[in-house]
Amino acid sequence: MSCENKQKDIDDATKRLILEEEARNIESYLSQGGKMRAKLLSPLMLRFYADTIYSEFPRSLYVEFYNDSSRVETELGALYGKYFEILNKVYLRDSVIVFNVKGDTLRCPEMWWDQELQKFYNDTTWQLDSKSGTHLKGHSGFEASQDLRTIMFKHPRGVFPVADSVISN
Repeated sequence: MSCENKQKDIDDATKRLILEEEARNIESYLSQGGKMRAKLLSPLMLRFYADTIYSEFPRSLYVEFYNDSSRVETELGALYGKYFEILNKVYLRDSVIVFNVKGDTLRCPEMWWDQELQKFYNDTTWQLDSKSGTHLKGHSGFEASQDLRTIMFKHPRGVFPVADSVISN
């Protein structure tokens, strides 16, 4: 009498196997073309090797984005993030906030960060407050460059500051 496993049973069992790595107090740098582009900080990173390789940041993450002069131009924070390595995209949720050196602040409950295209986007609610006094809200999404210089809002509404010279004409 012998004990034997069928190859199909072995294959099925190993397909479901997910390998996990854990790292604490993460400080990671992203460079492109020899220039530093971003710095990521997180208290905890979990990396999973499954059908899709991904990393989770379940206890928050903070990212500084640098311009060509290696100066911080934009900062991002979220309570949760999930990086999909093959897609080169990060899903962010829970108190997502992005602000730039000009004083513009973008808030939303969730968004995607496309690292390759260097842009943020979502299809849900958002709020933008600018130093100039513009306060906008929307419920249909946005697309923004990583430095927040270019933002396209879907169906915005809000308060727009208008110069006195425009009103008097």
